[in-house]
Amino acid sequence: MLHARGSLLTVDVSEQSAQRIDIDDLLERTVGGRATATALAHDRIPFDADPFGPENRAYLSTGPLQQSQMSFTGRMNMTALSPLTDGLASTNAGGYLSRNFADTGISVLEIVGESDELLAIHVTDSGVEFEAVPELENALVPEVSSYMAETRDLGPEHCIAIGPAGENLVRFASVMTFDSRAFGRGGLGAVLGSKNVKCVTFEGESAPAIEVPSIQSEIHREAAQSDDRMKRQGTTGGTEFINDNFSLPTRYFDDYSFEHADQIGGNAVEEKKYKKGACSACAYACKLPTRDEETGLETEGPEFETVYSFGSLQGVDDIVDVMKSNELCDVLGMDTISAGVTIAAYLKSEDAFGDADLAHELAEQIAYREGIGDTLAEGVHRCHDELGVDDYTVKGMEFAAHDGRVLHGQGLSYAVANRGADHMYAGMLGLEYSGELDPEGTLGKAETLVHEENASAFRDTGIVCAFGGDYVTDDRLETLFGAPIDALLEVGSKTVTRERHFNNQRGFDVNDDGTPYELPDLEAAIQEYYAARGWSENGVVPDGSLEPVSISAD
Repeated sequence: MLHARGSLLTVDVSEQSAQRIDIDDLLERTVGGRATATALAHDRIPFDADPFGPENRAYLSTGPLQQSQMSFTGRMNMTALSPLTDGLASTNAGGYLSRNFADTGISVLEIVGESDELLAIHVTDSGVEFEAVPELENALVPEVSSYMAETRDLGPEHCIAIGPAGENLVRFASVMTFDSRAFGRGGLGAVLGSKNVKCVTFEGESAPAIEVPSIQSEIHREAAQSDDRMKRQGTTGGTEFINDNFSLPTRYFDDYSFEHADQIGGNAVEEKKYKKGACSACAYACKLPTRDEETGLETEGPEFETVYSFGSLQGVDDIVDVMKSNELCDVLGMDTISAGVTIAAYLKSEDAFGDADLAHELAEQIAYREGIGDTLAEGVHRCHDELGVDDYTVKGMEFAAHDGRVLHGQGLSYAVANRGADHMYAGMLGLEYSGELDPEGTLGKAETLVHEENASAFRDTGIVCAFGGDYVTDDRLETLFGAPIDALLEVGSKTVTRERHFNNQRGFDVNDDGTPYELPDLEAAIQEYYAARGWSENGVVPDGSLEPVSISAD
């Protein structure tokens, strides 16, 4: 099976030491990306670790397709114990980092410990350098990039960084790359912040050779020639359709549709788009560099989830206001979904829906933990009682836009997902929007959900962009990876099981699987899901279900 190549680089910031370990055997079994990082995290992070403690470990990992020149492969995975959910979480980001990361000769970076001083870590194919950067304390993400360009001649495509939100341990802080691309969900930016790591750079010329089958050229050509609306409007292209036919959660979930959806949806975003944007080696170019000529505001986006979280959910109907919220989250280093939902909860508590200026003020207060921002930085689950609003989270993670109250299969997905209320953990929403799966009801959907979770886990392992599904089909995946699709899905299945087992050891069980709203037959559907997974009725992975992870020092 095609798999990533390169060593595991463990960086201990407490000791300012680094060690490379050969993990070829592990890569052969886990391929790369999310699967490899999850296997390492499961075995190397103590089950009783504090997410903000030195014993937590953050993993940045690449897959074999990042060694190709194929569209939909400009992505990387990040995994750690989440300070938002208190369970194991993986997230991925696009941009231009992956090839520069691979050029250092590693497949996985592992960061452990806690530094006494704010650090920049420089990884090359010849070693690791630790640089104290007190001058970057509370620096915005673009300021970090400018510093690295000036002092190291390395642009943002060589760097991951955190903003003030990460340094101040905002539980939904993101890790940023290329300034505007986010490892967004789960608060992994706060994990780096707890370790006093401001940024990591990557540079080298030692990428291991990986021979990717020639089908990559056909996929790349089709991506270049396609005329999908996604290329013009990104994920916002479906805003009005979803609002009119399903649900666009509005005013902190009080309403199911937004009367001004057309003012913040795909056409409104396209009107602000001023050039094409892409990720490394991708001809699909679905990114959204936008600019408002009147104010001079420039950002990348907003995508659909931000249109929801800082638009409809807050009752904000001006696309420029949503653009400004998007830019604030990027430069401050925060997940736009969790930040927007948390601010919407506050607006509800203050009867202040539609106040975009207040939303912008709150975003900055959260990042610096100033005033009410210190409370909101904990996320909805930890502050909803104080605000007097409902807890719209699962496992502590704020809901994505795709409404499980209407898409019941997606609601089931939110209920059982190891990561919580995140839309990328499984693809039920797409099946229900298209009519391929009836949105009504939860029973009888467990087998489909298991398949979608496994497929998503392998996609994050390969690594293939979620938007490449129409091009990187199952038969092409078989050709690319040299294995039948069932074998690829099994890699995904083992990854989901490892996540669940880790969380079980931290006390997660059936009591953590559910939604804050009623869904038909949800408890029975959850039991169907457990049975399909081979887990106990309590949502626990049986003993002996996991193969051991073994690595050896060079």
